[in-house]
Amino acid sequence: MVSETIELRGHIIDSLILPKVLDQILTHGANFKIGEIKIGERRADQSFARIEVSAETSEALDELVLRLRQHGAEVIERANVQLASAPADGVFPSDFYVTTNQQTFIRFDGKEIEVRPAMINSAIALDRKKESARAVKFFDVNKGNEIVVGHQGVRVVPVQRSTTHTDIFQFINTVVDADEPKSAIIRELGEELRRAQTAKRKIAIVAGPAIVRTGAADHLVRLIEAGYVDRLFAGNSFVAYDVEHTLFGTSLGMNPDLAFTRGGHENHLRAINTIREAGGIFAAVRKKILTRGVMYACVLHDVDIVLTGAIRDEGPIPGVTTDIIEAQKVMRQKLADVTHVMMLATVQHSLAVASMLAPAAKTVCVDIDPAAVERVVEHQPLQSIGLVTDVEPFLRELADCLSESRVRE
Repeated sequence: MVSETIELRGHIIDSLILPKVLDQILTHGANFKIGEIKIGERRADQSFARIEVSAETSEALDELVLRLRQHGAEVIERANVQLASAPADGVFPSDFYVTTNQQTFIRFDGKEIEVRPAMINSAIALDRKKESARAVKFFDVNKGNEIVVGHQGVRVVPVQRSTTHTDIFQFINTVVDADEPKSAIIRELGEELRRAQTAKRKIAIVAGPAIVRTGAADHLVRLIEAGYVDRLFAGNSFVAYDVEHTLFGTSLGMNPDLAFTRGGHENHLRAINTIREAGGIFAAVRKKILTRGVMYACVLHDVDIVLTGAIRDEGPIPGVTTDIIEAQKVMRQKLADVTHVMMLATVQHSLAVASMLAPAAKTVCVDIDPAAVERVVEHQPLQSIGLVTDVEPFLRELADCLSESRVRE
């Protein structure tokens, strides 16, 4: 048997970090011995644990310690990181360290350097001259860049559960199923957004076409008009649906109030063509072609619009970033200072955004598909609320709650 001693610090009890670490050790057939443990006496107090971890082989121990580091475990021996040169542009060296979206530090030349930004599924590149470390994707790395390999000298600081009673994310960090009541949660969420707006934090919406198709667009417009949306992330299809609904009263040729609609599916393409002819969304608003709808409200109230394309898109509408790599770069830049995100009825776009968020960002995912909600919220396990419901009643009730709080003020 070979062993290594690790330490855990912080709110390791109420954030379930200690149980997760012990579970990982047992699941991988290893053993542990708790040498020292100190549990905070009050809610705000931090705890500490020193644990000796034993495994059958050095390889098994190394793999296990790597997993434990993702939960914030620190190896007592403070060694420097190991580095290797990138063998070619867009290629990492073998055994490169794969990052999480948690705050990460590396130890180099006896100093700790924070890795910026905190970004999941990336490598870590070190700049010796600047004494800086950054998370890099394949398209960011150049031949000869020094990349962290192995797990030695890497420290992860996981997000821990809030110690305040005012944070809704403290006690709702799971998926709320379709048959469970949601009104109380939506009211608390409204209060959270109101506090965020007052503190001038950045609130983003990730919008799916179902917002338009279910008749929820008017409620999203109410949030925009009230100043609760700073950035809107959407795809080409959402814009096309919103414009079609504004110009023709349909979405993908359908109108929920009519059995038959004039124009049918043609309306979708005609809407895209109208915006292309106008020169884009902003031009269409300026020329009074668009006089209502979500995109109109965004332009009118200076909401930052971030649009990305997909291979199945029609058009595309001007302003949509169609290059996938460029779209990733734009989205990361626009998400860097976002503190609250509502992901509404769009699985793939929500997953993309969730993978780029800072570890402290708070997310709400709303979708009618339980599996989709579970996939999204697992990216931020202590910072997410998942609601399995139709997006229309959710947005309607949330907009009503925020309107009522404004009236009371």
